[in-house]
Amino acid sequence: MSDVKGPSTNQAPTRRVPAAKIQFLPEERAWIAERIQEVLSTGQLTLGKYGAEFENKFAQLCGVRHAIAVNSGTSSLEIVLRSLGVEGKDVLVPTNTFFATAAALIHAGGNPVLVDMDPESFAVLPEELEKRLTPKTAGIIVVHIGGIVSRRLPEIVDLARRKGVWLVEDAAHAHGSSFAGTIAGAFGTAASFSFYPTKVMTSGEGGMITTNDARMADEARIYRDQGKASFTQNAHVRMGYNWRMSEPHAIIGLKHLERLPAMIEDRRKIARIYDAGLSTFRNLSPLRIPESGVCNYYKYIAVMNRKRDRKELKTVLKERYGVGLAGEVYEEPLHRQPVFERYFRTPLPVSEDLCARHICLPIFSGMEEADARHVIQALHEVIG
Repeated sequence: MSDVKGPSTNQAPTRRVPAAKIQFLPEERAWIAERIQEVLSTGQLTLGKYGAEFENKFAQLCGVRHAIAVNSGTSSLEIVLRSLGVEGKDVLVPTNTFFATAAALIHAGGNPVLVDMDPESFAVLPEELEKRLTPKTAGIIVVHIGGIVSRRLPEIVDLARRKGVWLVEDAAHAHGSSFAGTIAGAFGTAASFSFYPTKVMTSGEGGMITTNDARMADEARIYRDQGKASFTQNAHVRMGYNWRMSEPHAIIGLKHLERLPAMIEDRRKIARIYDAGLSTFRNLSPLRIPESGVCNYYKYIAVMNRKRDRKELKTVLKERYGVGLAGEVYEEPLHRQPVFERYFRTPLPVSEDLCARHICLPIFSGMEEADARHVIQALHEVIG
């Protein structure tokens, strides 16, 4: 029998709150259109001045020496892993992450060793990583779930240094997030960002690699352009691919990057309303941000005290209250995905439990405070 409550009325919701929404202000759309007209007229549609400017400004955001723009977050990960020479090597990967984290590693020739999650941050614990380290381990991938940089990350950085393995950040969620003054993208050997349309900032499609390693930056530029030694010659020195970012995508990304601080503050304002509203709930608790952390709130994650029918919950909230819940992070851990079953070596119970018990509340730039209060009221009536 269902344990999801709701009103008996069949009336349509008076307010609708989407799960997510992309915002480009009118003046931003005009700025973008003007520059796309420019590159269309010049014919410089890839690897031009706007891509270079986007790279420079993103490197400044992260406080690193190099940023390399590519066509997706997935390809940014694969390029990093190819540059690190993972073929035939083991790499520790959180089981609670998106398909692309492990898939990029497999496409680069590496072997994922899946690690259980940290209930506090939805990331990974240094203790769990250390238990999985073997002489075959080449590196560690960490993921900043929902834009939260774990307070345990400095310990993981130290662990990687002590054990002589590299550390890569999958920062697809974490544009502008930080912990203890260090920005996501500057903790590891290299980092990968996504600009897919659902992210805090977007370029339409696209990704970015950040690193302080000049060799890594050079390798990434080679890999993204069909493995060519340079843009002007057809001397192919790596098994690369067409992973370039176009100038129109870079133009879109530049404008959203400019407004990233304001967009993050929009999300933090909504998060503060959620924090206050959920403080009285018995059955639903928000995932807390570390005291020294700054979260961009790509997702606002809340954990139910017990497993419920999430599909039914979403249906009730949407149909009766007009509230759309965002996608989970993640609905199923990787070891429960059919394509990764052969990498399932040991039980990973924490991820199986928490992946099934959390929800993500709607949050986006431009969301009204009244929308957030409406979400809290709907959750109060449905979950209690």
